[in-house]
Amino acid sequence: MSLDADLIVDRRRAQRRIVFWRAATFLVLGLTVAGLGLLFWAGDRTASDHVARITVTGVILQDRDVLKMIERIRESDRVRGVVVAIDSPGGSTTGGEGLYEALRTLAKAKPTVATVGTLGASAGYMTAIAADHVVAQRTSITGSIGVLFQYGNVTALLDSLGVTVRSVKSAPLKAEPSPFTPGEVPGAREMIARMVDDTYQWFVDIVAERRGLDRAEALRLADGSVYTGRQAFELRLVDAIGGEAEAVSWMERERGVPEDLPVVDWRPRRDLTLAGLAGEAATSVASALGLPVSIFRTAPALDGLVSVWQPQLLDGQ
Repeated sequence: MSLDADLIVDRRRAQRRIVFWRAATFLVLGLTVAGLGLLFWAGDRTASDHVARITVTGVILQDRDVLKMIERIRESDRVRGVVVAIDSPGGSTTGGEGLYEALRTLAKAKPTVATVGTLGASAGYMTAIAADHVVAQRTSITGSIGVLFQYGNVTALLDSLGVTVRSVKSAPLKAEPSPFTPGEVPGAREMIARMVDDTYQWFVDIVAERRGLDRAEALRLADGSVYTGRQAFELRLVDAIGGEAEAVSWMERERGVPEDLPVVDWRPRRDLTLAGLAGEAATSVASALGLPVSIFRTAPALDGLVSVWQPQLLDGQ
């Protein structure tokens, strides 16, 4: 009798599992269909005159799909103006440079305004100044004009583990600085410093050019400091305090963009594999529901020279 009862319990558990996985499968399919529908719906909205919104969020990296999207926006006769919505701590210098150059080309063809949300620092600020006009909220965090190269050393840890890493190099500075080299190879720090300074000087130059500052003033502001939106406005690093409404109003008032045009999100065209479609669908659903879309994205790898701001906790905190 006990055996029959156990069989019944196991059977019911198995049935519940089957019901759960069926429901989960239908839910995923439903989200995929809904997301694709949202994608097509957004695409249809670009068929009439509108203001395009380009969203720059999270860590900035080189992204060919985004650059291609910016080119399509430039070529579209239906785009009457562009809002670049930035909420980013920065990222790789090459990623920021790529966005800067693409947006400068875009701004020569379409009225372009940047809005800084919670954060628009380092390469995020580099992206913002590519626009014709920069708007920040009073409490936005912006600035952090500078370049960074970080490296560590794990030789003490390897020694404690009894691990030795040997290498054969064509020259002393090859692959330096290395985390496996005890001490510093003469000239390694100076080599990295020259590279950092070269990129830093370029960053300062474009800040001076785009913000109408003399170079000495731009250099003074480019000490790595971050500023609130209000401070940045007083320092002429941004043009106005406000959000997207103020950005659109400026384009209507100063650049002749027709009033009351819809602001339509543009998204890069990703790969058309099943995984790519599912990811885009999930991202579209999350965005429509007001959920963070970052949960559907993998963590980026940030190598090389970076222009990024990240607050550090004080010792003991």
